[in-house]
Amino acid sequence: MDILFEPVRLGELQLANRIVMAPMTRSRADGRAVPGNEMVDYYRQRASAGLIVAEGTAPSASGLGYCRTPAIYSREQIAAWQRVTRAVHELGGRIVLQLMHVGRAASHHNKPQGAATVAPSSLPARVQLFSDAAGLVDADVPQALTLEGIAEVIGDYRQAALNAREAGFDGVELHCTSGYLPMQFMAAGSNPRTDAYGGSAQHRVRFAKEVLEAMAAAIGAGRVGLRLCPGNPYNDIDDHEPAQTTTALCQAVAPLGLAYLHIMRSPLADLDAFALAREHGPQALILNDGFDADSARAALTAGEGEAVSFGRHFIANPDLVERLRQHRPLAAFDRKTLYTPGARGYSDYPSWQQTLEVAQ
Repeated sequence: MDILFEPVRLGELQLANRIVMAPMTRSRADGRAVPGNEMVDYYRQRASAGLIVAEGTAPSASGLGYCRTPAIYSREQIAAWQRVTRAVHELGGRIVLQLMHVGRAASHHNKPQGAATVAPSSLPARVQLFSDAAGLVDADVPQALTLEGIAEVIGDYRQAALNAREAGFDGVELHCTSGYLPMQFMAAGSNPRTDAYGGSAQHRVRFAKEVLEAMAAAIGAGRVGLRLCPGNPYNDIDDHEPAQTTTALCQAVAPLGLAYLHIMRSPLADLDAFALAREHGPQALILNDGFDADSARAALTAGEGEAVSFGRHFIANPDLVERLRQHRPLAAFDRKTLYTPGARGYSDYPSWQQTLEVAQ
């Protein structure tokens, strides 16, 4: 059998194949961070993936920061996500939810009134974000989290994991890269703290470790994953020692028995993120970034990981698994509609079979 289509088990997650749909922000939730009908269609269409990692979703109101991104802290949000997971499960798919607290990479224009922007320190991210209300705006100046505030945020993650299970998700993934809150703690450039959450690499990874511990205690470590990209500078992140930071986190969470580590290639030419993860993490690896079918097969055959995730290819190819199985050409996506509201460029991409029917 082609190794891409072999079943694999990641913790408590049984996958029908080794093709994972990577999480991608697509900005299709409504103004209350509630998933709508188009999101149900979008994920249903891609249910043939061995595992879908649903887009970054805020565990709390303070975790929001971009326009039209979903959350999972209200009853309305949980009920809406139930429609998504039901649609995927009815087709035999598996789906986990990526929990994404953006921390200082946020604008108050994209939050409910009264929701704070928080971070390890009051240093703002030198980035701009789009808002439907005010266009392109500077990121907020964040409030530095107190020890009590850190405990509260960890509690928000724990409850979000429970909410995700109530909503029917098979598990959760902690977004620990792209300059969001866990990475803000991990990087010395955004974390000048001098308490137990700052200073050495072991202290800077403590927040992410405690979040993972809380979620694992709530829903079982075999249903919890972690996404990392060592050295990723996105959202004004400056990690002076990315290899040491990643090693410290992997070693700190190794005893937990997580379902998987979703590891992205590092943008740093001298840092082999896959090798680093294999050396210091005992959990299964999902490899990500820049793979096509041939390179994915080669990586799996070489034992570099247990599964490979695809992002861009899933955008315009809802039937990506079947296209790869049949060696069919892949459609290209429209960059102009990546983050625009509505079905266009989102849930209206045809399958290969639909394309043939139209041609006839």
